[in-house]
Amino acid sequence: MIRLGLTILALLLLPACSAIKLGYQQLPTLSFWWLDSTVSFNSAQTAAAKEAIDKLYQWHRREELPEYGELLLRMSQMSASPLQAEQVCSVAAEVQTRLDALMRQAVVQAAPVALALGPRQLSHIARNWESKNEEWEKEWLQGDAQARLERRVDKAVNRFNSFYGDLNPAQISLVRAQLAQSPWTAEWGRRDRQRRQQDLLSTLQRIAQSGMPSAQAEALLWGVWQRWLQPTDPAQRAVLLSLSQRACENLAQLHNTTTPEQRVRVARRLRAYERDIQDLTRP
Repeated sequence: MIRLGLTILALLLLPACSAIKLGYQQLPTLSFWWLDSTVSFNSAQTAAAKEAIDKLYQWHRREELPEYGELLLRMSQMSASPLQAEQVCSVAAEVQTRLDALMRQAVVQAAPVALALGPRQLSHIARNWESKNEEWEKEWLQGDAQARLERRVDKAVNRFNSFYGDLNPAQISLVRAQLAQSPWTAEWGRRDRQRRQQDLLSTLQRIAQSGMPSAQAEALLWGVWQRWLQPTDPAQRAVLLSLSQRACENLAQLHNTTTPEQRVRVARRLRAYERDIQDLTRP
């Protein structure tokens, strides 16, 4: 359930506008497939998980999509002019507010499902994450520092190209310099990934083995989300804070190098997204 909010945000970043509507409409099915591949529900758990996902989806479509539409409209207006890092961080804070609202509702729906998990499902989750971690390490830990940097540059440039159109050589060089100065490393990324996984798995084990009230399970799951965002370890927390601030600065810096044509392109893309959201909120 917790990953559902990130899935929704990812759908908002799809390169084709029609894909937002199609993807969002298929979100309950896609979410269940993802969860089932991770958890391996039995028949009773399957029914409960599908019901929980549907309730969350209906709530999100009714309560949250209009907020996304308004945010996209403001972003399209902002994109026509130069940006300050504070403006980018302000948008990021609004996105975080929307994610927090989603997660508050998600843990309500997730708690009964988590209470019904058994040893088989918990073992399946651990094995699934081990496999995913191996894939992650093959992608991000292979090669020397320069090879790792170039993979990050390629992915970042591809994302920006989908909004602005093809970046010019100077802009690509800027992205490369920004990533080279980032405090993020593949080793740190692996540790943070494992931290989050271990936190969630140990919490699910505690919930599944306790027979606790649903409200208590909700509180424990909400605590996982808070620790994902605000680690208890000061060093980890400092890195995440630095990454967040640098992301705002880097995006503002890149945006301010864009041509009028690139800004028109991104504004049109964001307005098209906003219109798709409007279509989705209609009865």
